[in-house]
Amino acid sequence: MASIETPHPADVVPVRDRLRPVRIWLYGIALLVLVMVAVGGITRLTGSCLSIVEWKPISGTLPPLSEAEWQADFEAYQQIPQYRFVNKGMSLDEFKFIFFWEWFHRFLGRFIGLAFAVPFLVFLIQRRFSWTLAGPLAGLFVLGGLQGALGWWMVSSGLSELTSVSQYRLAAHLGAAALLFMALMWVARRLEPRPMSHERPRWPVVLLLVLVFIQLIAGAFVAGIDAGMGYNTWPLMDGALIPAGLDVIEPWWKNLFENALTVQFVHRCLAYVIVLYAILLLWRQSGRGGFAGANGWLPRITLLIVLQAGLGIATLLAFVPISLALGHQALAFMLCGAIVAYLADMTGKTTA
Repeated sequence: MASIETPHPADVVPVRDRLRPVRIWLYGIALLVLVMVAVGGITRLTGSCLSIVEWKPISGTLPPLSEAEWQADFEAYQQIPQYRFVNKGMSLDEFKFIFFWEWFHRFLGRFIGLAFAVPFLVFLIQRRFSWTLAGPLAGLFVLGGLQGALGWWMVSSGLSELTSVSQYRLAAHLGAAALLFMALMWVARRLEPRPMSHERPRWPVVLLLVLVFIQLIAGAFVAGIDAGMGYNTWPLMDGALIPAGLDVIEPWWKNLFENALTVQFVHRCLAYVIVLYAILLLWRQSGRGGFAGANGWLPRITLLIVLQAGLGIATLLAFVPISLALGHQALAFMLCGAIVAYLADMTGKTTA
């Protein structure tokens, strides 16, 4: 009877990873979203987001190309409250500076849409993924398009009465960007060629993600009303651990969104809760079997949380310089992405 020879491991040809280009593409789109969020932070910190007073999805792709076009855009900007009450007397060159950042922010949005749509169609034709995965990916494209509409809805809030955008709409815009970023990370991570994993329980990590997301929204309210420009001491706030004046606005719930003292106080308290909760998860997991497999994310996530808290304190004490503020915002998104990757690894890979 003839024996069947087992091939040497070195002679076995590995199965082609047909989803590798798809993962690289999704991670690349997530990186572009992160860059766009950073540019959005620059537009907010430089007061640039109201410099373009019209939404032109197609014709707005190009900036003004002649002196007459620049003058027309400048005159349109001079009609809104931000110019009349904040930037009155601004020169055309100063206007061009703030215009650039808002134009670049919108240009990135258009570029991301193109960078998503073209490879998606190519991969679909190549059958690198099934129609089961094509549906959720198409949903991500729609979510990205809605983010553009949401951005204009935010900008429009500052064109008639306010001298800046509404903090409520800013929070909605940033929150939608975070959801898009996390969705991209989730899909990409679940396409990784790794063994199935079903770590339990997952709800403590889900709770951590919810807390971090709420904190990100709270940070948007801090930015929206410039709450970080006041009470620049730590750990005391206005000379006390619990400052007076947290409930001066009626009805009381408006203090959570419109009272700079309360908004910053809530942001601080949430940071303390998240740091303590992450340390608790780390201690709990260390006694339950260590950090092998998917749980290897937990020490890294805890480190990111501690770094984020430290960066937030430094940003506050330094009176919100652009560099630190952008780092604080970008790290918040990276933290959300790391927690989503942890959850995806705990859940196991999907079929495509």
